[in-house]
Amino acid sequence: MDCSVRFLGGCGEVGRSAVLVNDSVLLDYGMKPGESQNCSPEYPLNGINPDTVIISHGHLDHCGVVPNIMDLQPQVYSTPITKHLTSLLAKDTLAIARRSGHIPPFYSQDIQEFIQCAQTVDYRDRFECGGGRYTAQLYDAGHIPGSASILLESENGVRILYTGDLNLLDTRLLNQSEQQPKADVLIVESTYYGTDHTPRKELEHAFVDSIRETIDRGGNAIIPCFAIGRTQEVLMILHKYGLHPYVDGMGVDVLRKFVQYPEYLRDSDALQRAFDNATVVRPKARARILRNSVIVTTAGMLNGGPALYYLSKIHADRRSKVLLTGYQVEGTNGYNALKHRSLTEGDRVLRLDMAVEQYDFSAHSGDHELKKTVRRFCDLGGEVVFTVHGEHTAGFAEWIREHKIDATAPANGDEFMIG
Repeated sequence: MDCSVRFLGGCGEVGRSAVLVNDSVLLDYGMKPGESQNCSPEYPLNGINPDTVIISHGHLDHCGVVPNIMDLQPQVYSTPITKHLTSLLAKDTLAIARRSGHIPPFYSQDIQEFIQCAQTVDYRDRFECGGGRYTAQLYDAGHIPGSASILLESENGVRILYTGDLNLLDTRLLNQSEQQPKADVLIVESTYYGTDHTPRKELEHAFVDSIRETIDRGGNAIIPCFAIGRTQEVLMILHKYGLHPYVDGMGVDVLRKFVQYPEYLRDSDALQRAFDNATVVRPKARARILRNSVIVTTAGMLNGGPALYYLSKIHADRRSKVLLTGYQVEGTNGYNALKHRSLTEGDRVLRLDMAVEQYDFSAHSGDHELKKTVRRFCDLGGEVVFTVHGEHTAGFAEWIREHKIDATAPANGDEFMIG
């Protein structure tokens, strides 16, 4: 019996990851950020009725619209911390939609149904799904706490490995991903194909030196971070180098939840010490702290969150600096800040006279690690590769084909039959 794989999003782009296997098992169901905080997100292609949803991890581009399909009554599986993060992000998404006047992708009742129905599994636990026609296992992906690669095996023995977002290197927050299992089909992320990351120690030194230089000249160092994973990593770095930051936004709630799951962290005590080293900002105090301060705050792509408030107040201050710490999707405020020195705040377009810098504290594999992942898959007898979740998926697929392996960079909506 053949196995069909349909790609509903995340092809040639970063965002709205969703892969449907045999119209039955859905791997992720995420959203893609809008071009600014005034634009609605993009969602995966519709027309689905899955028996099962398996969530790889708690980032919006992988889990952001799972509550939207709870009316279909699928079984939902994830690690325990991913379930919590999915519900936290869903509540935030609903609040943002209401504030901005957008039509929300789901409602409070859908979130409650997700919380009640979603089942949790730990790494390596084997579970049946898709009406009993498949077995699945989760493997530690090393990306954020609770992140997983998903191994799905059909009843006729076809094994599909979906990497989700993958990191083969240790960070301060997490250990690297565990070794991938043998599979016939690999669906691999491609975010940093063609780009290797700066070594962490070198990157940390440059980052900290830039912050100190900003403070020494009387400016503010604004550090926008993703709430999940990046905020916590950056706080650990700043603590290591003796800097005492303020921390603002959803990353505070996420950090408090992380320390309740020490088994998903490299060193939960070190994370707690980093948190204790920071000062949590109350919303009413934001104006008062903009005095020669280091401020770690959401959102990582500047499409919302307290970061926009801070930048709206000091965008013309040449002594200050914004230090971006992650990937910036084209069209987002973070991308425009980096490329064009401007961003949108409400109905205003702000020109940034302050310096804008980017530091690649990525939790994704770089080019070297992505190629290593594919080589290991091939060494274990793998036969077919699909490259997704990146802007250079076609180039990655071409590199793989040069090594005599069947590889495709699918387009959104493409469906493939696998024997």
